Amino acid sequence: MTRIVIVGDVGGCADELRRVVLPATEDPDAIVVQVGDLVDRGPDSAGVLALVAERLTAAPRRWIQLIGNHEGQYLGGERFWPEPLGDDDADLLRRWWLTDRMRVACAVRTADGEEFLVTHAGITVDAWRELGEPVTATTAADLLNTRPEPLLWHDRGPLWAEAAPHLYRSWLDGPVAPPFGQVHGHSTIVSYTRRAWTCPELIRARSTVDWDARHTTTRVSGVRFVAVDPKHGRTGAPAWSPLVLEDATLLA
Repeated sequence: MTRIVIVGDVGGCADELRRVVLPATEDPDAIVVQVGDLVDRGPDSAGVLALVAERLTAAPRRWIQLIGNHEGQYLGGERFWPEPLGDDDADLLRRWWLTDRMRVACAVRTADGEEFLVTHAGITVDAWRELGEPVTATTAADLLNTRPEPLLWHDRGPLWAEAAPHLYRSWLDGPVAPPFGQVHGHSTIVSYTRRAWTCPELIRARSTVDWDARHTTTRVSGVRFVAVDPKHGRTGAPAWSPLVLEDATLLA
């Protein structure tokens, strides 16, 4: 059992990451899981990568780094962001990918026994079927970490699925219930700056939001989908928190 700290998208905001991560790394029983999108948009992508590189070197078992679509541009996906990383930072991402320091997924179990698959954008029903319909989050994470092509780069795959129209609706509309919960970044169902919902009523009726932490929780057939992207934008969110799971277990 340990304390698992799940950090949402960083988007080049090194100061915001540092403020959240440093207290967690001082706890010897804490494991940080970062859901990807370390880079782009914010003022200091290089600073973010330097911080993560230090943690992956100093305590690799206590930092789980996942890939987001912004990292995917340098690892096999198509380029879409107009401000590319420098060559050294792009090479660093490629080294992490080639040495398995950057993964697609992990799985966790809470103290109450809930299992969550953790990815950048979540897996839809179609993606779950393409994986062979795994019944546990651990199996799903293991299968995703084999880097299945072309699912990994699909516009509704685990790096690109949008929360409301793709991820949640696929499970709400589908004939099967989700076998496990999910924690993801990439997109959300609210505007934090306007404190307003941006999703259909079907999803809103099943959802709650923590405006201060910048998390949303959507219930689908008894399991939870938790979105942790704080939407830092260009300058960083004025307040936000990681998702902290006390007495949890890292499964995969």
